[in-house]
Amino acid sequence: MMGGAAARGLVAERLSRRTFLAGSAAGLGALALGGCATDGGMTLAEAQQVYGPVPKEKFPVPAIDVSKVDRKYFRRTVRYETNEAPGTIIVDPANYYVYRIEEDGNATRYGANVGRDGFRWSGDAYVGRKAEWATWTPPKEMIKRQPEAAKYARGMPGGLDNPLGARTLYLYQNGRYTLYTIYASLDAESIGNGITSGCVGLLTQDMMHLYDRTPVKTKVVVLPA
Repeated sequence: MMGGAAARGLVAERLSRRTFLAGSAAGLGALALGGCATDGGMTLAEAQQVYGPVPKEKFPVPAIDVSKVDRKYFRRTVRYETNEAPGTIIVDPANYYVYRIEEDGNATRYGANVGRDGFRWSGDAYVGRKAEWATWTPPKEMIKRQPEAAKYARGMPGGLDNPLGARTLYLYQNGRYTLYTIYASLDAESIGNGITSGCVGLLTQDMMHLYDRTPVKTKVVVLPA
């Protein structure tokens, strides 16, 4: 099992937009997320379009400030040799990447934030359920550390300030929720950093791109950090 002390969404050490929300995930809906960039990567102009504002969501959201994201973390198609089947998600926390395996030795690669030191984990899991604009409930461990989180003990409704953001993939093992998720973040500066209690965050446009291509029961492999 993946450590029951991990936050249900992301457990930060202060209630703030930067840490409590670990990116204050929010949705960036039906943007024309189109194809991924090739190995050459995106230009800033292309990134501004891909990570631009999305008004046609339940909660319209602003654009990502792509100047705060290292270009190596922009979504792109890369070569990735693996025996895993197409559709499998592979998390590489050591390098802050998430891969969706495609056909012909390719993968879609996304930049990510991951667990901070002491909270990273590895192993196989699967997507047990999916949710759009999910309710977030802080675990008891978080409320104990941060009493101010108690006001959300019965759940924080979906919205721009909800830690789980616009789209959430819940990771399961052996029929049980592990308390880990792959979630959506608007926090450009979080990408390429370890900030969570084991959950994995993608920029929201990237998360929606992945979410739409990920059915329940999809295998998820988390590599050693």
